[in-house]
Amino acid sequence: MVEVNLFGAIAVGAVVLLLYRYIAQKYHYFLTKPIPCIKPTFLMGIFDMVVFKRVELVFGSKLLYNSYPDAKIIGYYEMTKPTYMVRDPKMIKKIAIKDFDSFTDRTPMFGETVPADSLFFNSVFSLRGQKWRDMRSTLSPAFTGSRVRHMFELVTKCATNMTDFFHSEVSSGDKLELEMKDTFSRFVCDAIATVAFGIDVNSFRDPDNEFFTKGKETQKVHTFKALTTFITLRFVPFLQRLLSFDIVDAKVAGYFRKLIVDNMAQRTIRGIVRNDLVNMLMEAQQGALKHEELETHDAEGYATVEESHVGKSTHSRVWTENELIAQCFFFFFAAFDNVSSILSFLSYELTINQDIQRRLYEEIVETERSFNGQPLTYDTLQKMTYLDMVVSESLRKYPTATLTDRYTNKDYIFDDEEGLRFTIEKGRTVWIPMLALHHDPKYFPEPDRFDPERFSEANRAKIIPGTYLPFGAGPRSCIGPRLALLEIKMAMYHLLKEFSLHASERTQIPLRLSKSAFTLNAEKGVWVELKARENAKNLY
Repeated sequence: MVEVNLFGAIAVGAVVLLLYRYIAQKYHYFLTKPIPCIKPTFLMGIFDMVVFKRVELVFGSKLLYNSYPDAKIIGYYEMTKPTYMVRDPKMIKKIAIKDFDSFTDRTPMFGETVPADSLFFNSVFSLRGQKWRDMRSTLSPAFTGSRVRHMFELVTKCATNMTDFFHSEVSSGDKLELEMKDTFSRFVCDAIATVAFGIDVNSFRDPDNEFFTKGKETQKVHTFKALTTFITLRFVPFLQRLLSFDIVDAKVAGYFRKLIVDNMAQRTIRGIVRNDLVNMLMEAQQGALKHEELETHDAEGYATVEESHVGKSTHSRVWTENELIAQCFFFFFAAFDNVSSILSFLSYELTINQDIQRRLYEEIVETERSFNGQPLTYDTLQKMTYLDMVVSESLRKYPTATLTDRYTNKDYIFDDEEGLRFTIEKGRTVWIPMLALHHDPKYFPEPDRFDPERFSEANRAKIIPGTYLPFGAGPRSCIGPRLALLEIKMAMYHLLKEFSLHASERTQIPLRLSKSAFTLNAEKGVWVELKARENAKNLY
């Protein structure tokens, strides 16, 4: 009996040893590469700092980036998976733009196959290969400057609804304390409802409306629990199929699917035409959404990304109803949190930097006087230089995405043309660390200081290409920066025109970020006091 137990113990020990050696062997990958590598924790790789909250999740990329400040590219392990982070701006441009054909896709989340009825995984963000190219080409005409121009009045109405509600809550000279992330979430919700879904919602007058509450539910994926689930399923993809896991709750997805289908049906029956995303998707389904002449983005904001050759190409693919619905849904999913976050952080910076707020207000006053009581126009808004500088700096300090990835679809020779040359094999992930680049003092001195002058006409030329990437880079950059910038500028224009921003007792100074979220979120919210301006109605 003793011999049997001893044999069993030896057998188990041998299996454990073999398993250990098998896993440990995976950590030899970077030993053959001429680049530095972050020392991994066994089984966890670099995820120990995420799971055990050694740092804020969003700043994990900065920790990796700063580990080897002189390296152009570094290696690390996501659990046991070898992964790269490129640090050099020239190589970032090369990978994202020049050599894009080797990096056309994002890393597949749960294997090569995705659920056919999933809204998230059938969106332009998640699609891969030729299908992604065709979808990008289909959607790009919907987000050109001329198309966004047609949405201007719809966004204006949402911004004025917001300030009208504030006025109803506070008399001139009094103050109104608000948590700005929730406040701007309501504005963004209303804007998306009208420009994307073609419905009128006022989430200030009707704070518990179904569209807003369902929208809040889509953001549960930004929690720590969602992240750990995502990490588990990414490395054990068969569990996704076994558990039928999706990023978005099935009931929430069903609500948005029904909303869009019913909306399309009513428009077809009644012949309704609106300048919104639903109408453009209906045009795309009928093959009637056409590419327009080449546009420049200089007048639409420094942060705007010009559409690539991929978005301007043509194809003959016919899309299913679910595939088009997925695009409309993802537009809401992405914009709801991102735009409201930018606005909340911007309101904080204007609150603690009263001189910047004052200068921006003076530009608003001058703009109002210049058209002598006539309504603000799209072109006038785009000519507001200081407003664009302030928004650009906010996007630098608080980028909507802290990282973006590219996936090698074939072996790639990394060559910096200065002596560093090696192969990145097919199937590897390369990360581009936007947040870390934006906070690198080598590119942006005193990166924690909010300084719109970085983006003045005189200083823009000093910004090194590849270091400022608020909406990503190359063909897989964000498809809707023009609309996002329009919403940000319109909200801030109307808010500052009517109210001044001040710190309250609940304003956290300095602002600290939450450790339990993997997007930029304030630890205790962004609390600001609004004070109605006495002369807001008589600027001109």
